[in-house]
Parts: sequence; C-alpha cells; structure tokens
Amino acid sequence: MENTSASGAPEQVVLQPDLTTKKKKGVQKPVFAKLFTKQPIQGGAAKVVHLMINPYSGKKMGEKVAEEAKAIMEKNSIKVHTYISTRSGELTELANALKANSSDIVAVIGGDGSLSEVITGLIKAGNNCRVGLIPAGTGNSMGYDLQIKTTEDAVARIIKGDYQKIDLSKVELVSGLPGSGGSEKLTLYSHNLVTWGLGVDSNIKSEKMRWMGSARYDVGIIMAILENRRRSATLTIDGHTMKDDYSMLLIQNNPTGGSELSLAPGASLDDGFMDCIMLKKMKRGELIKIFGQLKEDGRHVFNPKNNYHRFKTLEISTEEPTAINVDGENIGSTPLKMQVLVGALNLIYSSSSEGPEYNV
Repeated sequence: MENTSASGAPEQVVLQPDLTTKKKKGVQKPVFAKLFTKQPIQGGAAKVVHLMINPYSGKKMGEKVAEEAKAIMEKNSIKVHTYISTRSGELTELANALKANSSDIVAVIGGDGSLSEVITGLIKAGNNCRVGLIPAGTGNSMGYDLQIKTTEDAVARIIKGDYQKIDLSKVELVSGLPGSGGSEKLTLYSHNLVTWGLGVDSNIKSEKMRWMGSARYDVGIIMAILENRRRSATLTIDGHTMKDDYSMLLIQNNPTGGSELSLAPGASLDDGFMDCIMLKKMKRGELIKIFGQLKEDGRHVFNPKNNYHRFKTLEISTEEPTAINVDGENIGSTPLKMQVLVGALNLIYSSSSEGPEYNV
C-alpha cells in the first residue's frame, strides 16, 4: 500500500493488486489491510454485563437473541442487566444514563445502527467501558469484519473480555433528512461508515423494501444508478479544499459496509485515520461497471474514476441540504464535519474465543 500526494491535494492511497487472485471485471482483487494493526489487550473476564437490546433488529430477533445470550452469561456467574429500546434513538439515551463501573462490559444486541447509538451515548457520558457486539441486525458490517459467527461466539468473546482500542469519527451534521424541517445540530460518534450521494439515495430507497432482507441494498443501488442525480459539493480534507460534481462519497473506518461489501480494502480500525472513497460524476454505464467491481471483493479501487484518500478531518458543504447516512442510518443532512478520535473505544475482540472454559 502506497500513499501519494500532489501539491494542494490530499494524500491518495494506492492499493496493490493481489497477484495470486484471478482477474474479474478486468482487474485483480486488492491486497487488504489488516483489520487491526495492534494486538488485543487482555481486559479480564466479564463479571457484570449491561445488555443493550434493539428488539426490532433484523427480523425482530433482538429479544430472542438477548434471551440466549443472557442465559449463557448467567450460567457463567455473570451479573446481567438488560435495557430494551422502544424507539429509534433510545439506545443512545439508555447508554448515556448508564451507571456502570469501568470494569463492566456493555453488550449491544442489534446491527451497526444500534451499536452506533450505544457508542454515541457512552462517549457523550465519558464512559470508557468495554463494548461488545452480539449481531442481530440486517446490516452487520462490524460483526462481519470481526468474524463473529454465532451468538455463542459473540458471548464467548464477551466472557473472555479481551479488547482492541479502535478509532471513532466525531460526526457533526444537521438533524433530519432534507425536507424534514430539521435544523438542530446533531453530534454522533461513528464506528463504521458515513455515506453521501448515491449510496444514501440507494439506502433511502432500500429502507422502503425491508421485507426483501439484504437483497434490498442491491435493488436500491440499481434504482439510484438509473436515477443518477447530479450532486455538487465542496470537500475539505485535512485542510485541502476541492469543489466538483460527485456520484458518491464512502467514508469508512472498517472495510465492510452495506450487505457485506468490501468498500474500503485499505481500512484498519486502529490506524488513526478514516478512509474516503471518492467517486466523481459518472454516466450510468460507468456506475454500473464500478458497482459490479465493488461487489467483487473491492476491485472498484482500481477503477480510474475512483479516488482513495485517508484523513483526520473532513468537511462536506453543499448549496442545498443533502442527505447523510451514518452507520447505516439515514439520519441527517449537510453541512457535515468529521474528526477522527484515535483509540476512542474499547471494543471487545479476540482472534478466537479460546481462554478459560465457560458453560453454554
């Protein structure tokens, strides 16, 4: 992986092709960065766990998954407290009000959006508890990258208690989508992705087709490509300002987004940066081609229409408010400001669940 820059332009990341892979869509798969650049930290076995539950996650499996997880934890003499959200945003409030010791673990049962809500509540409260994930949503990008296979696997990691310090993005934007009447400033703490442009348009469309499961993401993308709206924006990346027409901006902390798509093959969770994939304005045929490459293990990074940057700070401004998606949720509008917070979250992680035996 190489970093290049020109005078007056932000640093560009150049990924290398994996020469051991076959060409698809005319290019080889890129060499992926390691998810973590550092080794896990031994945090000590769990004694108290606070279960933050989104009962509406995925196919409304949140409470069922919680019951299974709670039963395993209690068999292992862990004290469990449960908190169930009843509406969007309530997990943030519950996490913000949580009374917990620094040795406790907060476990989120839900998808990327649920995890984002809990993280935002904890960071705003100054709570540095370890945070674990028990995936139960339709969009489980973080769970996918952490290679969490089952509920038992997730619980085993939480019981073990090892963790990694990962970066977060402080995201400041306007509350509500364009046309919703929102004007209040909203501050969130993102662990996964921030998307602007075609990606958000497709997500808004896909939300109306939740009955389709993960297939709705593909359908939403196709609909957005056919629409192919013009989007002008002024970007400021680490002090470098650019104004142009763009199809999409994908800002990633970890490699995966959407329905297990390798959006940012160069991303690591603890490298001190966010990765930005910038796609300038394209014709429909070009968009269809790059979307096909995107679905082929990150091959889109070699498309000449793609610019890949890495940053500490980023701003997006537009003449009219445009939609922003944070961690899979269509939640706000431009103008947007982002700042990387290095090592801001203690995320439960171990390369395996090996350790002291536990009861299932």
